[in-house]
Amino acid sequence: MTPRTDADELEERPRVPLSRKRVLRAAVAIADRDGPDSLTMRRLAQEVGVEAMSLYHHVANKDGVFDGVVEVILGEVMAAVENVDAPPPEQDWRAALRARILAAREVFLRHRWAPRVIESRTTTSPAVIAYYDHVVALLRAGGFSYELVHRTLHVLGSRALGFTQELFQPDAAPAPAFTVMEQMADRFPNIVAMVADAQHDDPDGTLGFCDDQFEFEFALDLILEGLERRRVASP
Repeated sequence: MTPRTDADELEERPRVPLSRKRVLRAAVAIADRDGPDSLTMRRLAQEVGVEAMSLYHHVANKDGVFDGVVEVILGEVMAAVENVDAPPPEQDWRAALRARILAAREVFLRHRWAPRVIESRTTTSPAVIAYYDHVVALLRAGGFSYELVHRTLHVLGSRALGFTQELFQPDAAPAPAFTVMEQMADRFPNIVAMVADAQHDDPDGTLGFCDDQFEFEFALDLILEGLERRRVASP
């Protein structure tokens, strides 16, 4: 009897059929490991074990992959938001929205590259619109007029999704960037003094140069407190 080989066993194993979901999940895995810049059609084909041409049955091109990746991430966000343990917005809209935003943030902390991909899309994904529609519904249930809801979305911006677009996002790491600023202390004394005082012992950061969790929550709470005052005062 001819002994069985590993190759024989591999051939007998049922192949996982290629699908759009599988392709996009593989794309997310590559971006998680090596960053979105490493995501190419060839690399993606290798990840799922097919020829590159096979991918085009499921995604039109590389842009289509990134559009699909946004769908995957927002799907994770929606799942996280739906499972949040928070009071109904009719009772406490601030606690309800805060919990959902921080749950969304946890997803982006798992996929730290994702904000950059979302911001790079030339059209807004329906998945992003669906998320904000959920936020609008929550605010309306909390007693907001449509006018105040509109202004709230402008105020929150990407913070509603759990990340922020920072004013300063140097290409270099924070420490070298601060060293350069120190050399400009005579020109920018107030900025240099502020940055020196606010340095964090957090080499990994969170989602950006200065997007620290404490700072994110501080700003979020400040916004929510101000919105509550406006909600109560509105006719």
